[in-house]
Amino acid sequence: MNFTYKTKGTCSSEISFDLEGGIIKNVVFRGGCNGNLKAISKLVEGQEATHIIEILKGNTCGPRDTSCADQLSKALESALVAQNA
Repeated sequence: MNFTYKTKGTCSSEISFDLEGGIIKNVVFRGGCNGNLKAISKLVEGQEATHIIEILKGNTCGPRDTSCADQLSKALESALVAQNA
């Protein structure tokens, strides 16, 4: 199932991804630090959403209280709730 999440407090404005049986696929960030976000997308591909949430949740960027990685964890949490509803 495909999900799109509007980020808050980051340079990226949106994250889209597929979630199939709790497995993350096809993560794409819109905006943000292109190289870093491509790397995050490659690292989380094929991983369990719950595991990635544990790793990335609470990660900050500079003086911000969030980051693109933290926003991905929030997006995954939201997608899991929607899938289980």
